[in-house]
Amino acid sequence: MGNNSNRPLFKRIAALSLATLAVGVFAAGGANADASKKRRVEVIELQLKDLEYESFDLGKPGPSLGDMTVYCATAVENGRNVGQGAGTSHVVSARGGKVTSQAVITIELKRGSLTMQSLRPEEASSVDMAITGGTGAFKDARGSVRYWDINTPQERLRAEILH
Repeated sequence: MGNNSNRPLFKRIAALSLATLAVGVFAAGGANADASKKRRVEVIELQLKDLEYESFDLGKPGPSLGDMTVYCATAVENGRNVGQGAGTSHVVSARGGKVTSQAVITIELKRGSLTMQSLRPEEASSVDMAITGGTGAFKDARGSVRYWDINTPQERLRAEILH
């Protein structure tokens, strides 16, 4: 059966490895449990009214890298103006007639601001954006925001904010 003189050492190393693994698993499980207890989800649904929108054809004529769109709107909740949103989109791909932009938007509300970012194919009428930060009550915010009916009078959003 080979050299048995290394067997006790092998058993000790294996036992130590298993013990280390078990401690790591329990520690990670405990950390995740604590993190989930501290997080709560806040949902904000807004309409975007009075949209101001301007596109700039930069570089080559027609859709090309670097073209930019700038926009802002009034944020409305239950018929009341509650803040404003503004952002920019830059064309980051214009291959084969398909245009994709990177959008960065900030929504400023009374309790603070939320900043979000995503890629958006030109033809998309809805988009999901990652919340990348915030201020005030939203200073540690994470989560996502879905926009519908983009660039129309019915544009709206639903933010699911993790605190």
